[in-house]
Amino acid sequence: MSGYINDNISGKVIVITGASSGLGQAAARHLSAKGAHVVLGARRADQLRQLADELDRPERRALAVTTDVTVREQVQALVDTAIRHFNRIDVMINNAGVMPLAPIERLNVDEWDRMIDVNLKGVMYGIAAALPHMQRQMSGQFVNVSSVAGHKVMVNGAVYSATKHAVRAVSEGLRQETRPWNIRTTIVSPGAVDSELKESVTEPDIAQGMRDFYHAVAIPAESFAHAVAFAIGQPEEMDVNEIVFRPTRQIP
Repeated sequence: MSGYINDNISGKVIVITGASSGLGQAAARHLSAKGAHVVLGARRADQLRQLADELDRPERRALAVTTDVTVREQVQALVDTAIRHFNRIDVMINNAGVMPLAPIERLNVDEWDRMIDVNLKGVMYGIAAALPHMQRQMSGQFVNVSSVAGHKVMVNGAVYSATKHAVRAVSEGLRQETRPWNIRTTIVSPGAVDSELKESVTEPDIAQGMRDFYHAVAIPAESFAHAVAFAIGQPEEMDVNEIVFRPTRQIP
């Protein structure tokens, strides 16, 4: 069993969406420190370039590609950058997400559309961009970010939970269909982890409640980075299919 340690990260080419802050940024730093080459995508170009400059080294490269995951061509360009520089993609971390919670009766339809576009279609665009390369390589791994809300529907979060349930369904279907190409699929479902996600709540009454909740129980974004590194770091014959984690103090 001596080979079953987290030693399967160094040298891998890892693409991360939503990488300019929060969970994606923490994952980029942690995986880069373990020797991975990281290709970073997010909308905020200045923050993304700053992170890439911080992480870039001769022995472990970091590249920044301005990316809106709701635009399929931009997600494709992100993956194409990895292929152009490294001729492969080992891991696609579909992390970008938004969480504008609100009761359905408030009919924030534009926010529903945004959650579907970012949380679900953004993941599927990442799959569409990376899958052909992983099939060619006969290897690869998808890490798709769901949520505890993808397991348990919460008040004011019906649409958000729907998108995160859908990520789990797509990921499980992907796992079953891609076995012939030795492709691994991991769903990571965080609870309250400190990030900018709570800032996407636009309803003032709900936003204050979420800020209070996160202030009381949230754990650092590095917890997500360690969960992702655990899944990636296992030997290629081991597929960690799902990780659900919460702060110890979190109840729902």
